Amino acid sequence: MATVSKLNVNGSVRPINCDESVSLLSVLRDELDLTGSKYGCGEGQCGACTVWVDGLARRSCVLPVGAVRDKQVTTIEGLVKGEKLHPLQEAFLEEEAMQCAYCTSGMIMSGAALLRSNANPSEADIVTFMEGNVCRCGTHPRIIAAIRRAAKMMQGSPT
Repeated sequence: MATVSKLNVNGSVRPINCDESVSLLSVLRDELDLTGSKYGCGEGQCGACTVWVDGLARRSCVLPVGAVRDKQVTTIEGLVKGEKLHPLQEAFLEEEAMQCAYCTSGMIMSGAALLRSNANPSEADIVTFMEGNVCRCGTHPRIIAAIRRAAKMMQGSPT
């Protein structure tokens, strides 16, 4: 069996020693103690485990760590720059876009990926892009509002 000995996560190379077939989510949580990404369905359907791989939103529960050995992985912990939250993290707080918060890191990672590719998404764009992220508490209207607020913040517009 092939193993992976290092992983580039949140801008730094971290040593690991894992079989390449182990899920990225397991490595992040169990080996690197990055617990922001959550295990939800284990099938890549709920979005709780969403991270970025080379800037694209991916479901880490179904992604073998061997598939990302030479790529840049960004987790929810990597969105923070020093003491400064990402604008979408700030907007989630301002819009109270979470209830139980289990889905929140996946929602933020997906929403921030949308904002990287579309700086001014319409409500329809947001709904379509976020379709694969499940919030069982039903805070979708506040999540949409948070993404719209973050888009304005990132463009320098008043919210």
